[in-house]
Parts: sequence; C-alpha cells; structure tokens
Amino acid sequence: QVQLVESGGGLVQVGGSLRLSCAASGRTFSSYYMGWFRQAPGKEREFVARISWRGDNKYYVDSVKGRFAISRDSGKNTVYLQMNSLKPEDAAVYYCAAQMGMVLPTQPNAIDYWGKGTLVTVST
Repeated sequence: QVQLVESGGGLVQVGGSLRLSCAASGRTFSSYYMGWFRQAPGKEREFVARISWRGDNKYYVDSVKGRFAISRDSGKNTVYLQMNSLKPEDAAVYYCAAQMGMVLPTQPNAIDYWGKGTLVTVST
C-alpha cells in the first residue's frame, strides 16, 4: 500500500516552468514504478511520463518530450515532474501514479495507486 500526495501546481504563464512533486508514504517506494498523468476539463485522463524503480528508464508522451523531465529521489520517497516551456494545452489536473511490481501502464484504468491531483493553469 502506498499513499501519494502531489504538490507544486499553480498558475504559470505560457512559456513558464513548474516543478511538481509527489511524496509517497510507505516503506517500499523503490518497488514502485512511478509516473504522472493529467486530465483537462472535459477530457479523459492521459499518460504523461513514467520512471522505473531505479530511475534509469524514463518514458514520455510525445507531446511533452523535450519539455518535461521526470525524476525520483528514493531518499525522500518523492518523484518530480519538471515542466518547462508550458503551453496552454498543458493545463490540467496532474495526478501522480504508482504501480507495484511492473512497468507503469499508460492506460489509467490499469493503475494501482493514485494521488488526488494538483492543478496546473497556464495563462496566455
């Protein structure tokens, strides 16, 4: 069992940056594949990025490649999403996700654990 708490969302101008954090409770953080999804109003939740147990394997949706970076700090039980060059279409609620014992799926209905989300608003 793991509990996930996101933070770092807020209002940012187009082209700006934000860093989201996801603090995980539990003793086996290193056993979880971690990732981020997002959901804009009226749209389905979509995969954004994931990172492997040791942080050596990362995967991104095409729309954020080169702009977003996922990382994890096992000492702090925290996963991060650095978001640069933000666009209006990046505005959404961002959710942290965790998967036990397997690669984090890109389909939201297959995810084991979710945080409650943090809102990112991008102003023009």
